[in-house]
Amino acid sequence: MANHTPRKTILITGASSGIGKATALAAAAAGWQVYACGRDQQRLDALAQQSTNITTLAFDLTDRTSCQLVLGKLLVDVVLLNAGTCEYIDVERWDSEAFKRVFDANFFSVVYCVEALLPNLSAGKQLLIVDSLARLLPFTRSEAYGASKAALFYLAQSLAVDLASRGVIVKTLSPGFVTTPLTAKNTFAMPMQITAEQAAQAILASINRRGAAFYFPLVFSRILRLLALLPLSWQRSLCKHLKQQEI
Repeated sequence: MANHTPRKTILITGASSGIGKATALAAAAAGWQVYACGRDQQRLDALAQQSTNITTLAFDLTDRTSCQLVLGKLLVDVVLLNAGTCEYIDVERWDSEAFKRVFDANFFSVVYCVEALLPNLSAGKQLLIVDSLARLLPFTRSEAYGASKAALFYLAQSLAVDLASRGVIVKTLSPGFVTTPLTAKNTFAMPMQITAEQAAQAILASINRRGAAFYFPLVFSRILRLLALLPLSWQRSLCKHLKQQEI
């Protein structure tokens, strides 16, 4: 007798490159029906050619109306909100617009996606929000990026409280340094860096695990989480020292 069990479905934002692309390919290879979102139609087309399990959705995540139009009627089992960017701040050349760009891409894109998807999030559905280990410590020049990721973590934890009555599962994913086009721009040391494919496997594993927050890679995340328990004055001293090492 034929198996008519429906395939699991997953929506992935930021799927045209980096972690999102690697996760889309890994999920498709595992038999998921993948909805891959991004702004670059050419990259999405190339991604879709690699698997018949991938359906692409090209739109601007920072545009609220576009999110409503594209995602408003979509029914999926897992939502992975991964899209984001990074800009570093020079305090001597303060740029408020950089903060806006980073928060639009990292934070408000998530707000808009959640708004569009919320009516169809029911019991058993999972909402996965990618923040960053960078939110744990006051790293140099990370005022915009770190703040946006800290905001995502708080947003997710609050959502978990308010969606519990629906039975919706909310999880945060906090990666360290991952080899992507975004981190390729960094000019500083990135210890314990992992590949996008390794990050994708960690993300897919989190779907089947109990827990509210997941951190990877394991050793590096444990080190940073321990450092985040230090008194704030110690954290600042450590990050000042790290800043001196970059100069």
